[in-house]
Amino acid sequence: MANNRSVVFANNEIYHILNRSIAKEDIFLKENHLNRMLSLIDFYRFPQNIKFSEFKKLSPKAKQLYVDNHEGNLPLVEIYGFSLMPNHFHLQLKQLSDNGILKFTSNIQNGYAKYFNKTMDRDGSLFKRPFRAKHIDSDELFLHVLRYIHLNPVTAYLIKFKDLSNFRWNSFSHYQNYSTKSFVNTSFAINMLGDVEKLIKFTADQEDYQKRLAYIKNVSLE
Repeated sequence: MANNRSVVFANNEIYHILNRSIAKEDIFLKENHLNRMLSLIDFYRFPQNIKFSEFKKLSPKAKQLYVDNHEGNLPLVEIYGFSLMPNHFHLQLKQLSDNGILKFTSNIQNGYAKYFNKTMDRDGSLFKRPFRAKHIDSDELFLHVLRYIHLNPVTAYLIKFKDLSNFRWNSFSHYQNYSTKSFVNTSFAINMLGDVEKLIKFTADQEDYQKRLAYIKNVSLE
């Protein structure tokens, strides 16, 4: 188990990030909560001059002008995988600029905490500090972490595997239903395995149980 106090975040390196709510309180209770977190992840993967709450208040024309003016900016992170669970989230990220992971994670957590507290008439901190992180230093570990993240709602008995492709709160649906508008980089893992069908089979594979147990100890961060 590791956290951001023991892991050095380096540019162009990939990490598994996990954080959960204080006291394991359920924090993704409604569809609008989940949608808000996805919007924050998409928005804050780039450096921003305004908060997402301010961006939301802009007129459609002003929003487009803001986006156009920031188009081409180097992202803070590249996202390969995510899973939003009832009381925690997983992210698989590459850092693209200095302190990118710290800035990105701080922005999405602070933005979501303010939104959640306001909508739920709640005060105080929402997420544990510091978040947990593990450096992904091989292609094999990258794929195992991605599979672990994608299977999180299945192993938690939230949904069945056959329904995972339509589960919006997990990046598996971005892989199976590829879209150029996705904020998830799906091509890296798909190219690694050859095609999307091989990635789906790899994710569904439950045969090598002992190997799964071994990598779960290394990648789960639970």
